[in-house]
Amino acid sequence: MDGHDEHAHSHTHTAACDTGCCERLEAEGEVAVARLILDGGDLVHAANHVAGAIGTDPSLPEAHEALAELVARVGGPGAALPLFPDTERYTGALACRASLLAAVGRYDEAVQLLAGVMSAAPARPWADVAWLADPELPARLNAASLTQAVLRLCQGLGDPVSEEELPALVPFARVVQAVLGHDADPQLAAVACGLARRMGDSQGAIRWGEAAVRGGAGAMGAIMLGNALRRFGRIGDAIALWTRTVEEDPSQTYLMVDLAESLSLVGRRAEGIALLEKVVAAEPAHEKAAPALLGMRFEADDDPVHLLALADHHRAHPDHDYAAYLLGHHSRGLAWVGQVTGATEACVNVLRQLIEAENHGIAGEMSLSIIEPPSALATLRLVVPGLSMSFLEIGDPDPRRPSRQVDVAAWRYEGLDAVPAFDPPSPQTTALVRDLATPNWPGPTGLYDRAVALAGVPVPELLGVLAHLPAPQDAPWPDGFALQAPDYWVRSVQTIACVGIAHHRTDEPWDVSGRRRILFDLLDGPEDWICEAAGMALVAVGWAFPETREEILERLLNRLALFVQIAEKRPVTILGSMCSVVLACPWLEPRAAASVLDILRRLESED
Repeated sequence: MDGHDEHAHSHTHTAACDTGCCERLEAEGEVAVARLILDGGDLVHAANHVAGAIGTDPSLPEAHEALAELVARVGGPGAALPLFPDTERYTGALACRASLLAAVGRYDEAVQLLAGVMSAAPARPWADVAWLADPELPARLNAASLTQAVLRLCQGLGDPVSEEELPALVPFARVVQAVLGHDADPQLAAVACGLARRMGDSQGAIRWGEAAVRGGAGAMGAIMLGNALRRFGRIGDAIALWTRTVEEDPSQTYLMVDLAESLSLVGRRAEGIALLEKVVAAEPAHEKAAPALLGMRFEADDDPVHLLALADHHRAHPDHDYAAYLLGHHSRGLAWVGQVTGATEACVNVLRQLIEAENHGIAGEMSLSIIEPPSALATLRLVVPGLSMSFLEIGDPDPRRPSRQVDVAAWRYEGLDAVPAFDPPSPQTTALVRDLATPNWPGPTGLYDRAVALAGVPVPELLGVLAHLPAPQDAPWPDGFALQAPDYWVRSVQTIACVGIAHHRTDEPWDVSGRRRILFDLLDGPEDWICEAAGMALVAVGWAFPETREEILERLLNRLALFVQIAEKRPVTILGSMCSVVLACPWLEPRAAASVLDILRRLESED
């Protein structure tokens, strides 16, 4: 089921018409066409346009009048049902079928179908129909069937629902309340509690949750009431309720997870961890408890080894979505584990000042004391093309030279000037990389998965985009963030391109693969942001494929050690970020991690 026309209806929707006025005009047009076709006798085609009218604007009276005219023409609602078969996917047609089912007395089916339509597009006023407002309807509905309808509706709702969606849900909620008024079915009360919670109705949610518990809804009632209590500020009451529930029924292991996380929220994390350890001891691969325990341990000590364990758990159990959620949640804000880092070069600092002063049109030449990474200079040129940089010295050791002989590099030098070593990528590749570039990701495995869309892009194209960079002005990021922080933009582009290279020819074993050779060449190439991007791509490979971890870490540590040696003689602007790349490998031995952290802290104190 979908809120858009997936059934190749002959009517068309105007993409630009996203206001209520445009939708009403479009729906009125559908009604007019439906009536013309109806006069010609083509009932199937007319039904198509009636569905289009109701799907476009469910609140349009004329659309429902057109449905009534169609029903009268075919001889009644029962005869009209085949015009809107239950195999339909278009919500407008399904809404018509729901009305016809109600008209022939099949109320439970009608309400269930309407709930599915509402779930697909919750902001539309599907429930604002006369048959649902019939005061006799609640007495005709079966509580068990309505329970399933509410569950179906809630599957498509946010928690809480948006302000835009709330008014459209009110007529349906009134029916649920009316049914409960004369049939206090505990299971229905439990799901009504969940619906009221999503709608922000604290009194209703708690009232129906308490009724569900009193009526014997069991664990379901306790879960719903506890969620309502927690949502509306009574977390202590929720903890007490859930504690009693799991003591009475130790099989409620999923509820134990909710209880443990609630305990952690109120400062009782040790109790929560102990509870989860008890569950995991009995069920080591528990879908929710095992990831929750790892997440809570990370909260306790900030050790990224727990995040790596979450990634390993999700790889072993791909259907355990909670592990992926927690990995993304806890990776947020962690350098290279969950996001790129900002640049530290002098030319980028100048660029930030020009952006803040809105002085992008400045022209001339600026002199800096020592040469800086070519990607930093390219970032400056992307935003302020009229400003060029000169340098008083190259520095020793020469940053233009790779750390070893490499076959692949994104930049080559002509004197002091770095120029792209590969031709510009195709517009299609540039657009694809541009759309995939992101400054943050749900853990390294999430970044690796995101880049799979680049698997079919030729490697020379991806190498080309590392130096032929898309402009931040064209970035799809919200609020103009790419232009405000162009260093984040460029580093995000380079990172996703390098992770795309990691998807090249994955049929080749890693240790003899071209993707391995290229990424190590980029890591060890001329001193540049691309070293970090390639390093992060290697980190992502290590997270995704445990057998690669030892070698990848060794190569990253070797590169970092060279940067540390060089930093004793001249500035290395990417040293701090490379420390963070290495620390994004939780399989790093603790003593080595402490040494890298010490370097990073020393750099931060110097800054």
